Amino acid sequence: MRVALAAAVRTLPRAAGLAYEPKFDGHRLVIVRTAEDVVLQARSGRIVTSAFPDLAAAALQLPAATVLDGEVVVWHAGRTDFALVQRRAAATAARAAVLAQSLPASYAAFDVLELAGLDLRARPYERRRALLVDLLLPLGPPLQPVPMTTDPELAATWYETLPASGIEGLVVKRLDQAYPAGRRGWQKLRHTDVRDAAVVGYTGTPRRPLALVLVLPVGDETPLVSSPLTAALRAEVAAEVASRTVTATATPTARALATVTAIGLGEVPFRPLDPPLTAEVRHTSTRHPPPEVLRLRSDL
Repeated sequence: MRVALAAAVRTLPRAAGLAYEPKFDGHRLVIVRTAEDVVLQARSGRIVTSAFPDLAAAALQLPAATVLDGEVVVWHAGRTDFALVQRRAAATAARAAVLAQSLPASYAAFDVLELAGLDLRARPYERRRALLVDLLLPLGPPLQPVPMTTDPELAATWYETLPASGIEGLVVKRLDQAYPAGRRGWQKLRHTDVRDAAVVGYTGTPRRPLALVLVLPVGDETPLVSSPLTAALRAEVAAEVASRTVTATATPTARALATVTAIGLGEVPFRPLDPPLTAEVRHTSTRHPPPEVLRLRSDL
């Protein structure tokens, strides 16, 4: 199932016929209710049903042959906590059952792609939204439709006030728009100190990455070394590295011959990644301090 994507914008779009939704800070997740069971699919296509048994159980209430698109989040202390979502996503099947009790997941659904066997992707967003609300409101948590407004002033208020609840921005869609599977047909407005960057390599070893080598979306595209990764990010990068081919720019057998200039460290060897990953980073307009990696991107 190819999901719709969003292109970044710097200002809030304002026009007739637009819908605005909060952009939740979680993991993109497609729920597929088959005739017999439930399958949970990450944006990458990986099946993650075993990591979220609580959502899988709740989705059994959906009609057979129904497909939802949305975001899985974990609420803690009044806000969504991305680190806790990562913890849930990385859990073994045995551990996931325990975490489902202590860290229950919620599903913020923002689209219905199929309903009781009827493919809705060609229908306008406005119609799909109405069907989504009718479907989920009687069920209640943990399956819930995301809030939506067509009022740009209310959307601007959301943008300014909801970050305290873990909301990272807004997603903007046309009311008359079909579901843009596999394309950046939506728009996203994030808070300005956070950007997506290309991860072209990493320092350290495949089992213990220390930092990422990034190309930022601003500047001269010179690769930069990030600040040291957290333990959770090291584990996530190591898992990603293990699942893909790491190539070198020199010879097939020498995987750490590429170098990059790191602030205060001089030339540092790194292992290239091909194809690159995408990471969400916090950075200033200068190269001091190094970019801080917030997470690997797997959602919108």
